[in-house]
Amino acid sequence: MSRKNTTSEIIFNLVIVLLAVTGIILMLTSYPEEGALQSSGLENFKFYTVLTNVFCGIIALVQLIFILLKKDTDKIRVLKLAAVVGVAITFAVVAFMFGPLYGYPQFYKRGNLFFHLIEPLAAIAEFILIRREKMPFRYTVFAAIPTLLYGIGYLLNILINGIGGPWPYTNDFYAFLSWGWPVGIAIFTGIPLTAFAVACVFRAISNKRS
Repeated sequence: MSRKNTTSEIIFNLVIVLLAVTGIILMLTSYPEEGALQSSGLENFKFYTVLTNVFCGIIALVQLIFILLKKDTDKIRVLKLAAVVGVAITFAVVAFMFGPLYGYPQFYKRGNLFFHLIEPLAAIAEFILIRREKMPFRYTVFAAIPTLLYGIGYLLNILINGIGGPWPYTNDFYAFLSWGWPVGIAIFTGIPLTAFAVACVFRAISNKRS
């Protein structure tokens, strides 16, 4: 990897780490009414948005450590793919679904601004612009696993503890089961498949630049 590419990699990943830390701080110091789909304090870690952005920040930090230790960052390429898939889904859902339906301002307040917009865009740009070795197809399957695990955990929580009361006391906080279990199961099935499709797109773009 060239010195120019290494410098760009350091800058991008340092920015991603700082964005993740800033988002976490704002999230933990915000009240629920200050942003959509937001709970108090550590309860925010139940959200896919928060988990994917924190994961993205952790992988960026690991990549920085690899660079400083002069290790091959391509060894964690599959984790980078999984991270960018998660934040890209978060960005797309808010930008093209929730935003138009409920209004953008509530989704871009405080920590949500970083987790729904700024950090995802930075992670997407880093993944696409930094040239690395080509990725094998199996990486796309591995990259969808975190999203699948989240869906399984979400569903098991409801099966074990019940749906619960109205927001914010419901375990179905994304309202996947509002239209009944058949539709809910279809959603749970579709989300990991979407993650796999998104991973395929990012792999194709990255491999074309490699």
